[in-house]
Amino acid sequence: MNLEQVTGMVLSAMPIGEYDKRVVILTKERGRISAFAKGARRTNNAFMACTQPFAFGNFTLYQGRNSYTLNGAEIQNYFDDIKGDIDKISYASYFCEVAAYLTYENMEAIGILKLLYQSLKALNVEKIPNDLIRAIFELKALTFNGEMPQVFECVKCRRKQVDLHDVFYGGFSSRAGGMCCRECVETVPEPIKISPSTVYAIQYIVTSKVEKLFTFLLEDTSKEELCRVAKQYMSVFANGNFHSLEMLEILSGTIEYSGK
Repeated sequence: MNLEQVTGMVLSAMPIGEYDKRVVILTKERGRISAFAKGARRTNNAFMACTQPFAFGNFTLYQGRNSYTLNGAEIQNYFDDIKGDIDKISYASYFCEVAAYLTYENMEAIGILKLLYQSLKALNVEKIPNDLIRAIFELKALTFNGEMPQVFECVKCRRKQVDLHDVFYGGFSSRAGGMCCRECVETVPEPIKISPSTVYAIQYIVTSKVEKLFTFLLEDTSKEELCRVAKQYMSVFANGNFHSLEMLEILSGTIEYSGK
């Protein structure tokens, strides 16, 4: 039997037949893959728990000619705290949907996998607002996907920021590809006015290691600016039909992006 062990997280699961499941797993080694879990819907079956969404650990797979079959699993984190909170479930489900949208089979996905894991951990840190976690996740996920915005020079005139204390940038335009200086902000499509603290936050997100991402907070005004930037950037570079996003909008009571 051709067995392979991978490290990953279950993104989604769906019933197949009367007792089986088909799971989508984001793996470090193989990217996003699908696998069949035989008997996973039977009571007390060994695969019942490990095929739940958000389960993270090591999975042993049998690689057939056209598909994978789950042979065993050692789960390190089930993220049970998330499952008891409808808001957290909605955010976590959205993160998983985005991860699935941006990844492919047999393409390296360690960056997005680490980001997904750390984002779900951050949802259990009460002092970090959920909408801030979402904005950080969105911008970093697109950066890993090769869509890093230009954050250290004006996308229009190409002048560079002198230092972090230089009040240089006036806005952000996703369609232009990043930040623009105060002189050029009115010449780019759909600019979002941003403050210096928001500028620094965007620069920090796209350049920092995943483990350092969820270590800062923002004042409400800057947080709202960052959320608008992330939403706009997602609409341009990852405009998928994310079903869990509809639930987030219902929970917020508006079709506009307002977060937690």
